Amino acid sequence: MAPTLAVIPEQPKLHRRQPPSPAAKKEEEVVLRKRNEELERELRKSVEREEKMRLELQRTWQRLRVAEEAEERLCSQLGELEAEAVDEDRAYRARILSLMDQLSAAQKLIHTSSSISLPSTPQ
Repeated sequence: MAPTLAVIPEQPKLHRRQPPSPAAKKEEEVVLRKRNEELERELRKSVEREEKMRLELQRTWQRLRVAEEAEERLCSQLGELEAEAVDEDRAYRARILSLMDQLSAAQKLIHTSSSISLPSTPQ
């Protein structure tokens, strides 16, 4: 066997960054501070919006409870009125039937009295 030669591929050279200069560090620090301040402002606004929405939700929830209670009272009153109307309807029907019976009896009485002939008196 013949001797073999191994070839190792060349590794790419890693580019090492030069440490930033003090002026670049200062500039980056200023940029980061501005960005941090901007993010803090946005966070405060977001917290304020969240608190506003929470208060609005509480007010809406309270209005909903008031509306539900009013609905329950109205339903109860409606039920009472319906029951009262049914009672009145029954009373009116009974009164009508009674009046119809009286009218029928009166008509029979009139009919029987008119069929009885009264003796006529000569004039």
